[in-house]
Amino acid sequence: MYLPGYYEYSCRVKIVAGHDALEGIPALLRHVGARRPLLVTDKGVAGAGLMEIVREAMGDRLEIGAVADDVPPDSDLKVVNRLAALYRENGCDAMIAVGGGSVMDTAKGINIVVSERADDLMKFSGAGALKRPLKPLIAVPTTAGTGSEVTLVAVIKDHERHLKMAFVSFFLLPDAAVLDSRMTMSLPAPITAATGMDALTHAVEAYYCLSKNPLSDVTALSAIGLINGNLLKVVRNPSDREGRLAMANAATLAGMAFSNSMVGMVHTLGHATGSVCGVPHGVCMAILLPFGLEYNRHKRDAVMGELLFPIGGPGIYGQTAPEDRTNRVIAYVRQLNEDLHEATEGRHARFFGEVRDREGNPAVPRERLPDIARTALGDGSIFYNPEDLDYDDLLMVLEAAWEGMPLDTGRIRKG
Repeated sequence: MYLPGYYEYSCRVKIVAGHDALEGIPALLRHVGARRPLLVTDKGVAGAGLMEIVREAMGDRLEIGAVADDVPPDSDLKVVNRLAALYRENGCDAMIAVGGGSVMDTAKGINIVVSERADDLMKFSGAGALKRPLKPLIAVPTTAGTGSEVTLVAVIKDHERHLKMAFVSFFLLPDAAVLDSRMTMSLPAPITAATGMDALTHAVEAYYCLSKNPLSDVTALSAIGLINGNLLKVVRNPSDREGRLAMANAATLAGMAFSNSMVGMVHTLGHATGSVCGVPHGVCMAILLPFGLEYNRHKRDAVMGELLFPIGGPGIYGQTAPEDRTNRVIAYVRQLNEDLHEATEGRHARFFGEVRDREGNPAVPRERLPDIARTALGDGSIFYNPEDLDYDDLLMVLEAAWEGMPLDTGRIRKG
């Protein structure tokens, strides 16, 4: 077990998980002295009928102050400020966020504005700007991937300036995360696949990047084991309640891991690709994960080899020579992407060259790769990657990920 000379780990979020976990929301809010929450969600969640499930589960035991169901796919600064005004106008005293990462981040942003009695979220960007606890927030994830329900980060986009701003504070952690299998049962297969690979990437990078610690290792390995046993299963059989609940738990465990040990190059390039080309985050994670393993292997080979244990079990792990374990981990990730590609009838992309937008056009034109590489240089996760990265390194990885070819490790300038 790796034991650093110093580390910090914190997760004060109460986890409530089960097939009937939603029914506990009113009691959770009463426990923190709240009685009139703002419901925050998006059109997709509302259109899928998930809000009706939440309302039915809560019954008449809670008075809803207002409903905000117009959160955009990318959390937006203006939307945050507008919904903070809605919160105040309706005398709300808490929030319930029902959705994916954008909904969670939007709710966290609203919470900053209303708790600080401010009118503009921009005043609190960066780390260390928040000095006191915020209003009660209950997070109900509707995807099994982002882990936002247990993270201390909110990413909000200023669309006018084309900037994604990070807000970081332990005060941003929700009071409770409610994991209910009903919330992901209707999730389409491609989104199930992409968000599951997002969770896998959180766990894998948390395990091998520079700020790993014993507690994040435990949650990362647990998440990997659950994903290995359930992701492909629920893509093939969406109505598998046990598998859905397992994936919800895996995403939360992975979120706990990376929130305390950070992530590296895979997220560095994924954030940049999403910013430049608008590709969904989970799609980027699925494509880039094997390249992150290949690029950093010479610095973390023994650590990466340990990932074979939750993937293959004690038998395969013990039978595999130590020098071959990382090879099998990388092969597993690539094969998982192939299996998901087949299970989704080709809708799960394996490399950037086959990602398409809604009109069927290439979502990541090859000529945009230099722009992505330049954008990635400004991403904070670059500092937690085991091997150093510069523009040429990032572009090399992007080119390989665009073609879907294994990385030429001989070109890595090892620091």
